[in-house]
Amino acid sequence: QVQLVESGGGLVHPGGSLRLSCQASGSGIFSSRAMGWYRQAPGKQRELVAAILGGHSTIYVDSMKGRFTISRDNYKKIVFLQMSSLEPEDTAVYYCNDYPPTSTWGQGTQVTVSS
Repeated sequence: QVQLVESGGGLVHPGGSLRLSCQASGSGIFSSRAMGWYRQAPGKQRELVAAILGGHSTIYVDSMKGRFTISRDNYKKIVFLQMSSLEPEDTAVYYCNDYPPTSTWGQGTQVTVSS
């Protein structure tokens, strides 16, 4: 398992951008871990947003393609989620975890898209 701390959320207007960060710590070879960003909107189940595999291949949910970009810094053990063209429907708590998720969930970071 890894320990995960998400940051970078906030309040943004529709059409705006945010960059989320996920700092991982713990044992294991981080560079080989597939990592994902997930989100949970009020009253909805947690869902995958994007994933990045050990070789930097990426997976995106269709509605995020072209708007969100996942990346990683293996040396610093950080996974990023660059979000642009944000919509009110993107309002949620965003979490990172393994892909598929196997570690304990962190507290997440709140993203609110509102005018």
